[in-house]
Amino acid sequence: MTDGKAKPLGVILAGGLATRMGGGDKGLKPLGSGRLIDEVIARLRPQCASLALNANGDPARFAELGLPVLPDGLPGNLGPLAGVLAGLDFAAERGFSHIVTAAADTPFFPRDLVARLTEAAEKAGAPIALAATPGERGLDRHPTFGLWPVALREDLRRALVEGLRKIVLWTDAHGATTAVFPVDPFDPFFNVNTPEDLKEAEALLEAGT
Repeated sequence: MTDGKAKPLGVILAGGLATRMGGGDKGLKPLGSGRLIDEVIARLRPQCASLALNANGDPARFAELGLPVLPDGLPGNLGPLAGVLAGLDFAAERGFSHIVTAAADTPFFPRDLVARLTEAAEKAGAPIALAATPGERGLDRHPTFGLWPVALREDLRRALVEGLRKIVLWTDAHGATTAVFPVDPFDPFFNVNTPEDLKEAEALLEAGT
């Protein structure tokens, strides 16, 4: 648990290949007068002590953001959990007890994400909290938006080395809880995967989301 005072390290997960967007970094796609990642940073920065970006490849393409760029510590593009591990390792070196992750292609996530995740973890006595929204068959979890304890980083490293890739299999094994966010008037975890999604994001931005 966090102590209720110290803010976590925020880690933006930007490791996707953006195949449905024609390749490249989705976070660097234009949105409004800036880019997707600019909106993500603007929402996450006030909620965290500091920010870092998880991305592989040449870090120079993100230089103007002024954020530490953390490559996956394990080879093979193992997915979001490898990005979580990179964030946990970076946080451990700097004395953080927790990180909160957010996806670089989801520009309208809640402005109280960190507070709600922290509250959910503390209330449930759980080490991990994931964001969720109501769905037709129960809760839809959004595991790239979560609160993660540095204390579990070696366990996560072992799981990845042993072949685990699905986030919720690992989080469920550790008794993760959820923080549930409303989807009215829009889904705050709407993510941009296609050019059509980008147009929808522009409309939401113009509407003052």
